[in-house]
Amino acid sequence: MVQQEDQAPPFRNLLKWIVLVLIVGIAAGTLSAVFLTALNMATAFRDQHTWMLYLLPVAGLIIGLLYHHKGREVERGNNLVFDTVHNPKDIIPFKMVPLVLIGTIVTHLFGGSAGREGTALQMAGATADQLHKPFNLNREDRGILLIAGLSAGFASVFGTPWAGIVFGLEVLMLARIPVKAVFAAAATAFIGAYVTELWGVGHTHYQISYIQPLSFRAVMYSVMAGVAFGVAAIFFVRLTDALSHLFKKITYAPLRPFIGGIIVVLLFLLPGTYKYAGLGIPTILEAFNTAAQSQDFALKIIFTAVTLGAGFKGGEVTPLFFIGATLGSALSLFLPLPVGLLAGMGFVAVFAGAAKTPLACCIMALELFGISCGIYVGIACIVSYFISGRHSIYNAPENKMPRHFLFGKIKYSFFSKA
Repeated sequence: MVQQEDQAPPFRNLLKWIVLVLIVGIAAGTLSAVFLTALNMATAFRDQHTWMLYLLPVAGLIIGLLYHHKGREVERGNNLVFDTVHNPKDIIPFKMVPLVLIGTIVTHLFGGSAGREGTALQMAGATADQLHKPFNLNREDRGILLIAGLSAGFASVFGTPWAGIVFGLEVLMLARIPVKAVFAAAATAFIGAYVTELWGVGHTHYQISYIQPLSFRAVMYSVMAGVAFGVAAIFFVRLTDALSHLFKKITYAPLRPFIGGIIVVLLFLLPGTYKYAGLGIPTILEAFNTAAQSQDFALKIIFTAVTLGAGFKGGEVTPLFFIGATLGSALSLFLPLPVGLLAGMGFVAVFAGAAKTPLACCIMALELFGISCGIYVGIACIVSYFISGRHSIYNAPENKMPRHFLFGKIKYSFFSKA
């Protein structure tokens, strides 16, 4: 099969890849548009009917039963997609697409604290893998197409094609990045982001109102903030992992999100905690203008760790945006940097530390906030990346000791002997 691929005429091979990236990009953009529209509707409905929070345990039981009876093969989510890139075996079942879509919408409808990137990555990755056999792809090309799917999913759900390109390549910690993968990721990322916009689905706009002139002191303050962001990333990853292992001690899997839902509902009984439900976009936006409460980032870590650790569906990235933006905003009370700048730095830096994707996060900041914040976010992301150690929100075996293509291998780990 590999020999047939190599002997194929160059034009025919090029035409095949044009068709592949078009299919993956259009599919990812369309799926993200459907998902984001449904997510916005679910969030708006929940905001108007806040009593639905108290039904979160029932929603968790439904999600648990759905995956227990219909989706055991795909319950590993993102890590299944990542493993398939590194060690391609069976085709990722297409059932991953409707299951994660339904599971995420139900999670958000009833107030679970989760994100959206995981859903977009799984839908795009599973869809891309369906093309493996029809196009007779060899092992390497199958992996490249999955990378392209990840880039398209990320780019389309956040509206950041440049960051999407790098994310798809960076998150997998590949020892070698094929040139073909870069071109495929670039094509699908831009197509996916464009198609989502073509469907009339917009994205949240963030703005840093003032960026302080660069100075030695400002750089030192940025390093200090980066350390704080890295520590927050550590706690998020470790707490989510610990709770996930704890919930797995419950032998009957559908009961895990049911019990997790009860815990989250009890947390919602605390005053002023509704803002930790769902994505928390209003609180993120507010953090760019006004210093956030010092407990906001910590409570969001707890709400999200319980939600995802128990088995609800969604993603980690938008909660990480929330955690980082509110932590950075609160740090403006102690560090003499503008509140919006610190919020923007935290927005991407906690994500960089937790996902081990500092380059993608830097580029994302440039796309979202503008190029003038580049040095500040670059410092924060790189410091957070190194401070946060080797553990990642993506716990596939290949990411246990990540080897970054720029920064090398991280061998140390915090709060763990492993």
